[in-house]
Amino acid sequence: MIQIRDLLIRRGKIDALRVDSLDIRRGETLAVVGPNGAGKSTLLLALAHLIKPARGMITFHNTSLGEWDDVKYRRMIAFVFQDPLLMDLSVRENIGLGLKFRGLEGQEIMTRVNKWAKTMGLASLLNRRAGQLSGGEAQRVSLARAFVLGPELLLMDEPFSAVDPPTRAQLLKDLSRLLSRDHRTTVFVTHNLLEAAQMGDRVAVVIGGELKQVGTPRQIKSRPSDASVRAFLRELPY
Repeated sequence: MIQIRDLLIRRGKIDALRVDSLDIRRGETLAVVGPNGAGKSTLLLALAHLIKPARGMITFHNTSLGEWDDVKYRRMIAFVFQDPLLMDLSVRENIGLGLKFRGLEGQEIMTRVNKWAKTMGLASLLNRRAGQLSGGEAQRVSLARAFVLGPELLLMDEPFSAVDPPTRAQLLKDLSRLLSRDHRTTVFVTHNLLEAAQMGDRVAVVIGGELKQVGTPRQIKSRPSDASVRAFLRELPY
């Protein structure tokens, strides 16, 4: 579904990310791990076409991102950020906001919103204002707002880092189950190795602005590509 070749992303005059080669398969969840500042979020921004490469190419369905119409491409993806970024509206209105912007009619919006509110455990909160939600509830609204759009590619940047550990564990469990059933192509950024192992079909290790290794958690643990990967993956539960 996605191919990356000879990619170099610069932030100012700094080389922020180098990826020699990476293929992302349709329907898989790729967990991107690495220390803070390693370049993980830069990879997501490049996949969202919010940062343009200094060199190399990213293709989506065999077409370079540079050749895609920006509006058409962004309607095929959804981005879930670390903070929910909800509007001062009801849960119902927040989930359906993107559908409204896309010109869908009221009944179709209602049907889709109700479906994903139920899926994300929000059916009883549809009339509640965003400011009255807990952190976990707000992030569930953010996830429902992304899934309701039916994206081909879901990008998530450490979406559970701001919630308490019990809420985080439940969200991870629910989202893992949903993605395994939904087969939505997902790139999930985290610095938490346990999350990566739980969520990812494969793990991509980014250290020092470079993609070091890609494989299943077990493969990477048993055959780390170099000393930096070996040191970072000591916590991986495999």
